[in-house]
Amino acid sequence: MSFEITRRTSLSAREAWDRLTDWEAHTKLIPFTTVAMDGSRPPVGVGSMFVARTSMGPVAFDDPMEVTHWQPPEGDQAGICRIVKRGTVVVGWAVLTVTPDVVGDGCTVTWLEQADVKKAGPLLRGPNALVGKAVFSRLLRTLLR
Repeated sequence: MSFEITRRTSLSAREAWDRLTDWEAHTKLIPFTTVAMDGSRPPVGVGSMFVARTSMGPVAFDDPMEVTHWQPPEGDQAGICRIVKRGTVVVGWAVLTVTPDVVGDGCTVTWLEQADVKKAGPLLRGPNALVGKAVFSRLLRTLLR
């Protein structure tokens, strides 16, 4: 699945970045999923690891992720965070970009994701993209409120 979501907010770039990269806050916004940090790694920055555990009844899987690029927004420079999915079920990556407005205090946030369920193959790629885009659209809308 592949999707891109762009949202504009009146939040400062730093505030939007902090909300977006509060991984555990995603727990409240992603259905059937709990996000937990790997306590053996730094909580933010390159090398940070967290796991999104999704469970629906007896079906459950972990989606471990690692931050491989971390550049918070600074002045008029965009912030960029790259996450790589390191699981046995879900593989792929996401790039989160927070771009400060040229004029004013707001910013634009973009979430670009390319991920696949390993055993699902191309058959579920379309439905997964629709669900993923809907879930992460809601996540961005709520976090940036």
